[in-house]
Amino acid sequence: MNDLPPDLPRLRVLETWLAYSLDRVRQQITDLERREQERQRGAEARPPAPDWIIEQGLNRDALPVAVHVGGCRMAGKRWKGVPRDVALRALTEGVQACGHCRPDAELGYLD
Repeated sequence: MNDLPPDLPRLRVLETWLAYSLDRVRQQITDLERREQERQRGAEARPPAPDWIIEQGLNRDALPVAVHVGGCRMAGKRWKGVPRDVALRALTEGVQACGHCRPDAELGYLD
């Protein structure tokens, strides 16, 4: 059973179409490989998450809202990474500890 056309002109048209299709597939593969390489380079170049986060208030004069462990997804959009001593000082000054990541326990503030 042969499902190809029996004459040369139609076989040439089919050959041209298949070559065109193969070129499109190869171009798509090249584009996807390039995107994946760019994604990997971006992930490698991303700075590490800070160890401690202080969530800021709505304006720059407002007091901090909460102290979080670095990488806590509950921190919101207004935060800055801080060293351990700054996070500990904020907790002792009355800034709330995040109830999800529990930085007060990790800092030894509860002991």
